[in-house]
Amino acid sequence: MSTAAVEVSDLVKTYGSTTAVDGVGFRLAPGEVMALLGPNGAGKTSTVEVCEGFRRADSGTVRVLGLDPVVDGARLRPRIGVMPQGGGAYPGVRAAEMLRLVAACAANPLDPAWLIDTLGLASCSRTPYKRLSGGQQQRLSLACALVGRPELVFLDEPTAGMDPQARRLVWDLVAALRADGVAVLLTTHLMEEAEALADHVVIIDGGRVVAAGTPAELTEERPEEQALRFRAKSGMDTGLLVAALPEDCRVSEPSPGGYLVTGSVDPQVVSTVTAWCAQQGVLAEELRVGRRSLEDVFLDLTGRELRS
Repeated sequence: MSTAAVEVSDLVKTYGSTTAVDGVGFRLAPGEVMALLGPNGAGKTSTVEVCEGFRRADSGTVRVLGLDPVVDGARLRPRIGVMPQGGGAYPGVRAAEMLRLVAACAANPLDPAWLIDTLGLASCSRTPYKRLSGGQQQRLSLACALVGRPELVFLDEPTAGMDPQARRLVWDLVAALRADGVAVLLTTHLMEEAEALADHVVIIDGGRVVAAGTPAELTEERPEEQALRFRAKSGMDTGLLVAALPEDCRVSEPSPGGYLVTGSVDPQVVSTVTAWCAQQGVLAEELRVGRRSLEDVFLDLTGRELRS
């Protein structure tokens, strides 16, 4: 078996009396994209910061490209790229100047001008960082993470603040990194992004791994878990609908206006649901049967309440 890009086993990280990471483990292979998902406070940032060498684990084992990210930090840093969500550039530095400065620290950098053009930053290359839009700052941060030709890239919310065109550009770039054999570990709150990009997904909550697998594995519907989902006016009385459905069907409203029918879902059940909506004088929107989305799985596992 080839050396993993990232291998984490029984990772524990505490802050005083608070255990932020409690036994997390996963393996990221070279040329693979992994999405590390979780609600706010789940332990994602602490896990990634330990892998990057910015924090020391309290216990457990972490190896990045076969090295200890703290002890071997000087050897490891030239081989990885880090894209923090905050950007981290000097407010007055111009975009192209910042990228050239980072490139000058690399042994075999990519052409900064090519990256500026590829990421659509040519029109703002002379603009001070503080005057860039949020999406432009994110793209510059991504360019800085990639300019050193890393073997492994850490991406924290890589498309935050980007418009749809820029988001698709970054997705294409991540796919190109994978094709070139670069490993990518990303965190994101966009479930669509994780589902589109990741070969493997790890969901953590309360500092522990609560699910792991490919997007297809995590969203696979089992026969006993068939479901019909639709949106309509929130707070409707579903008693008449329950009475009209087969006995094995259950109806719930997991989120305001988001209804879920589980059981033996067949064409007659779909017809019954739409007829019930018509009786209520509402239109069933976003009606879909079968496969759950990654967002459905995420909310089922981590809850639907807001996290601070």
